[in-house]
This record gives sequence, C-alpha cells and structure tokens, in this order.
Amino acid sequence: MKIGILNADTVQIKGASGFGQYPEMFSKIFWSVDTNIQFKTYEVQFGDYPRVLNECNAYLITGSKASAYDDNQWIHDLKKFIQRLHQNKKKLVGVCFGHQIIAEALGGSVRKSPTGWHAGVDSISLNNNGYEYGDKGKKYNLVFSHQDEVEKLPQNATLIAGSPICPNGMFFIENNILCIQGHIELDKKFARMIYDFRKDQIGNSKYLHACETLAIKTNEQEITSSILEFLKK
Repeated sequence: MKIGILNADTVQIKGASGFGQYPEMFSKIFWSVDTNIQFKTYEVQFGDYPRVLNECNAYLITGSKASAYDDNQWIHDLKKFIQRLHQNKKKLVGVCFGHQIIAEALGGSVRKSPTGWHAGVDSISLNNNGYEYGDKGKKYNLVFSHQDEVEKLPQNATLIAGSPICPNGMFFIENNILCIQGHIELDKKFARMIYDFRKDQIGNSKYLHACETLAIKTNEQEITSSILEFLKK
C-alpha cells in the first residue's frame, strides 16, 4: 500500500529537528505496525498535489497550525481536493486539522472551542457505531493539541467516538473516509515541546495539566492498526 501524505504544516519549534517533519512522524507510527507501507509526501501548504489520484492507494491529511476556516488560497484548494477525492471514493484519513478540514470541505463546520485549548493525553470512547473498532464504551488514550473543533459533522458522516471535551472525536464517511481529532503521530517528548511553545496560548493551568498527563499510556498503535484495516478494505 502506498499512502500519500498531504502535509499541511512545517515544524519550526527550536530543538525539534530530531523528530522530523509531520510526514516522518506519520511514517514512523505506520511502520511500527506494518513495515511494508510506502509513502509519498505532497506539500499541499505550498500547492503540491498528485498529478493523478491513483498515484497513491490512499491519502492522509496532517495536522496544522492553520484553521480549516481560514480564508487562504491553499486552504480553499485543499478543500476542493478533498471533495475530488470523495467524489472518486478514494480512501482518505484526516488527523487533527485533517479531521477538521475534511468536515468543513464536505458540509460540516469547524469553530474555536468555547472551552479553549484541549491539550494533553485524553480519552475518546466508542459509541454504538464504533463496533468495528471495539466494544461500546471502549476508550482510547491519545495525545491532543487543538483549540479548533468540529462543531457540525457532514450530513453523511457517522460519529463513532468522542468525549465530553471533544464530542466529535472520530467519524467516518461511507467506506472511504476516516477522521480523528487526537494525534497518532506525536512522540510525547515532541508533544511536550509543543506545549512549552504554546504555553501562553494554552494557559498555565491547562499547560501544567497537559504536561502531567503525558505520563499516561496511549493507544496510538491500536488506532493506527484500525486505520490500516480501514484503508485496506
């Protein structure tokens, strides 16, 4: 399988070069589950896209410091590409910003969360629709780092997991799109760097809580395995 990573950001945090850019982070977590996966990166933030959709078997949209509702040309172009992928029933995964912009592109809406930043390790719980990923109520711990949230899902989306602070935490659309707000790719040491970098934005109390929660065991490999099963269907 070849996954096209639609990279929507550039890591510019001092001291973080050893972790690589987001495509390297995603490659690492996927290879921890299946070493046969191939990747090709497209810098969609700079207008770089596949010449033909079949260059890859599936696509994945990364996180970003941008917002899905920003009035920037590359954001509008990415939404059009998402619509094209969906029209052609290409497999697509969205993580964090990717999760949000897919929702926006296909008729949902994104807003700044009224509760502010959601940072640290938190859990999302499966509902009745998430039976393929485990029993109802099964919880997955993931690293979170976002202040925007999906307020309204696209009309044909099926919600499969969430939490009180992140109600629309994971959803799928038909059999070709899977989206999740939590991060599967972030090393906890890198997550700590992000929290340090955004401490003033996050607020001291939430920042301290986020740092403490990084000691909690996370389930990114389980989620990554589920994503790969979805992509291979």
